[in-house]
Amino acid sequence: MLTGITEYDTKDWKANTEYRNCESYSIVISHFWQWVNQAPKEMKAKLLIFVTGTSKIPSGGFSCLRGSSGINKFTIQLKDDISTDSLPRGHTCFNRIDLPNYSTFKRLKTKLEYSILNCIEVSED
Repeated sequence: MLTGITEYDTKDWKANTEYRNCESYSIVISHFWQWVNQAPKEMKAKLLIFVTGTSKIPSGGFSCLRGSSGINKFTIQLKDDISTDSLPRGHTCFNRIDLPNYSTFKRLKTKLEYSILNCIEVSED
């Protein structure tokens, strides 16, 4: 418990996520959570490494997620100003992922998985 939780409670995750330039019911956000719900534990861990720099959740859950300036919720920012050919961008200092406005689940899945599987991983030692 001191090093964090590795079981991902999607309900807690969603409840403690902030949205920028979009609403929680936007199509791309719905596709994002659909992916999270379907993803195996290892892929969820890789997503968290990509966005937060760690695969572990604080013992208090997602509401206690820390960033460079203290408590920073997991944040999804929709980027309408970049091409849907672009990959998502993770900002580990801010626990933020920038998502292009992908119109289909398949497109989000392809781009998100490529990004999280090809990012440089942080050692958990």
